[in-house]
Amino acid sequence: MSASPQEKHEPLAVLALPDFRRLLIARLFSTVALQIQSIAVGWQIYEVTKSPLSLGLIGLAEVLPAIAVALYAGHIADIVDRKRILASVLIVLCACIGGLSMLSFAHLIPALLCAMIYTLIAISGFARGFYMPSMFGLIAQIVPRNLYGNSSAWNSWVWQGSAIGGPVLGGFLYTKFGAGWTYFASTLLIFIGFLCITGVKSKSDLSTAPKGPILESIQEGLRFVFSNQVVLGAMALDLFAVLFGGAVALLPIFAAEVFHRGPEALGMLRAAPSIGAFTTASFLAFRPIKAKAGAIFMIAVAGFGFCMIGFGLSKYFYLSMLLLALSGLCDGISIYVRNTIYLLNTPDDMKGRFAAVNSIFIGSSNEIGEFESGVMAKLMGTIPSVIFGGCATLLVVLITAFRAPKLRKLDL
Repeated sequence: MSASPQEKHEPLAVLALPDFRRLLIARLFSTVALQIQSIAVGWQIYEVTKSPLSLGLIGLAEVLPAIAVALYAGHIADIVDRKRILASVLIVLCACIGGLSMLSFAHLIPALLCAMIYTLIAISGFARGFYMPSMFGLIAQIVPRNLYGNSSAWNSWVWQGSAIGGPVLGGFLYTKFGAGWTYFASTLLIFIGFLCITGVKSKSDLSTAPKGPILESIQEGLRFVFSNQVVLGAMALDLFAVLFGGAVALLPIFAAEVFHRGPEALGMLRAAPSIGAFTTASFLAFRPIKAKAGAIFMIAVAGFGFCMIGFGLSKYFYLSMLLLALSGLCDGISIYVRNTIYLLNTPDDMKGRFAAVNSIFIGSSNEIGEFESGVMAKLMGTIPSVIFGGCATLLVVLITAFRAPKLRKLDL
């Protein structure tokens, strides 16, 4: 059923849905918690090892388990109540971050401490492999189709707002109270997110769930993604842009060695991209992108690449923060267009399997990108590796523009 003009332009329409509000609040607390954890882990590992490769290994420790279970997780998200899956994921994350807190109070030798941190991060990676398929599917069953674009804007708004406050709060907590209490605060916030999820009343409609064998179900999801040029093009563009263009894993080095500052500066640098993306999400909630969405998407990813090049060249803290904020502004446009494309183009009974493939392409690209950043920084040096990544992002945009014309010409 098509939406009326009033529905199309009502920026607060999706917030009238009680379950969507509960989901947003849960995402707020869980995202803040995970951002705090990320700041604490990055700074703690760097304090102990002083190694960019060790920072990159944090992402690898998380992404390999997530990839290992992703396709199975997508199948499960299409045959089991997604609310139950999401609640279980948050409980496991709560236990893992609580474990990090106890380790930090235990005064272990550095080698053992790092090994245990990587182990708990890996366990959380298995849980996070189930997060995106269940969250994506749950949003789709709560939100009417005509409000998908509106929900994408507010979802991004809440996530980016959390990603602004989380790193800043994490840097402050780490500076004032140390790693153990920082992880403890993160654990409490994850638990609050779990309580919010339990308040969601929507139940998954399993009447159209796949009834065949697991492998057949997974293959069906893969065929859908790889046969759709628009979906595949959007995934591939974001995958390689994040893989080559991100510098998040190296921010502890920039904070400590380029700008000669501490954990609070790291929190500010980590928050800067989200400030830009939050600004974009706020604007798009009221002025959604419709015409020439594909071209705008590609221009935004190219803008992200240019910002990364500028960040690598900058020697000034506040200029670097501005460039990171601009990169987030570009990324916010990319997130909005991508999420709307995915929601509109994916059948409801395939949301979980699609999101699983997407998590391998997109979600995992963040952690693999962190590992790639660590390796390239080790081989090339920190600053050259960031500049190289930005240039590679621009090349990826050019290739995608020619290889995916349907995406380039897309209107929403």
